Amino acid sequence: MNLLKFLILSFLGVMFISLPAQAVIEIDITRGNVQPLPIAITPLIGDSDALTKVGSVLQIGEKIAQVVTADLERSGLFSAIDPGAFINTDNTSSAPQFSNWRAVGAQALLTGGAVLEGDGRVRVEFRLWDVLAGSQMIGLRLFTAPSNWRRIAHLISDAIYKRLTGEDGYFDTRIVYISESGPYLDRIKQLAIMDQDGYNHEFLTDGSYMVLNPRFSPTSQEITYLSYYNDTPRVYLFDIETGKREMLGEFEGMTFAPRFSPDGKKVIMSKAERGNSDIFVMELATRHVQQLTTHSAIDTSPSYAPEGDYVTFNSDRGGSQQLYVMNSDGNNIKRISFGAGIYATPVWSPRGDLIAFTKQTGGKFYIGVMRPDGTGERILTESFFEEGPTWSPNGRVLMYYRKYPYDNRGGGGDTQLWSVDLTGYNERQIITPLDGSDPAWSPLLD
Repeated sequence: MNLLKFLILSFLGVMFISLPAQAVIEIDITRGNVQPLPIAITPLIGDSDALTKVGSVLQIGEKIAQVVTADLERSGLFSAIDPGAFINTDNTSSAPQFSNWRAVGAQALLTGGAVLEGDGRVRVEFRLWDVLAGSQMIGLRLFTAPSNWRRIAHLISDAIYKRLTGEDGYFDTRIVYISESGPYLDRIKQLAIMDQDGYNHEFLTDGSYMVLNPRFSPTSQEITYLSYYNDTPRVYLFDIETGKREMLGEFEGMTFAPRFSPDGKKVIMSKAERGNSDIFVMELATRHVQQLTTHSAIDTSPSYAPEGDYVTFNSDRGGSQQLYVMNSDGNNIKRISFGAGIYATPVWSPRGDLIAFTKQTGGKFYIGVMRPDGTGERILTESFFEEGPTWSPNGRVLMYYRKYPYDNRGGGGDTQLWSVDLTGYNERQIITPLDGSDPAWSPLLD
């Protein structure tokens, strides 16, 4: 961990101290259907009397272990061994009895402890062990306020994921989305935010006006979205920490489908006027606006490549709605989708290697990916209706929303958030208090 990251985390009340480590086992996530790695996750038992005084219903160390278990299992890459099978859960010694853990089929083992410091902070220590090799892989010590225990759990999950896969995790992140309720013809749509596992849920707008297309800034705790505040469709910025809302200029016509540039200094969007839609980009510091496309067709849903040098979007300029790529200045436009059906909502992967999209054909909707040159198209999931893919910050998981049909009595019609990894095998519903649509994944939190 570099000095800047250490100082940022210390400022936020989360401090890391590394302990010696070495390792042998790794997970190859480049294969199709990955066999989950068996891992034993013990409660991070420490000073139980001190932690009881914090007021937890369960011990903080036990709750951290439960969240880590849920995070890793949800990734589809890990299989947590039932604690009822553990032969010995004593994790206070410097090295565990590896034979006990081999006997229950564990290949990796998490041990550790949590204690309450004199200054009121919780100190959490954990070690990740290679059971087969009998060696330590990770050792970290973290300090934080007791109320911040869930974030500690996500940080531990990220550390384990990175050590065993070689890639950054995605558990210490948040999701902004549209919470929906009410009858079909009079839906209430609110801006909402939550942790990636659905906890710490919060509504950011009160539902008195409709909101759509929320997108996270890659560099700050800021959201851009479309709002019908005062019945006028405009693109806004929203500061999550302060609650401050700011409109991005007064345009003729309707502005929509906003998204930040990779450096967070620009917002690219569509503007519809007199039946036509083109793509524009605004410099946030100066509010200077540049038009990128000029065509009689509908150009919309722009998304930058991670280096900011290219933009993908969808357009019907070829007669049907398809995906295109252009330079970030609007030049050199090329069509990249040529399969059956219509394509929409392209989103460039943070890794730069793939573009996710929505596809409609044969009476169904699909979420898929293709390379930026249009080759290697692959469908990950399908249903009656699904749309709006968003990437995890490590580019390995997609979240999207799925809508179910209404029955002949007017029932059904639920709208839910789902996720799927790039193998297409690990598909999971994300539970929200009400219906949910149009998710957007944050970068890793600082």
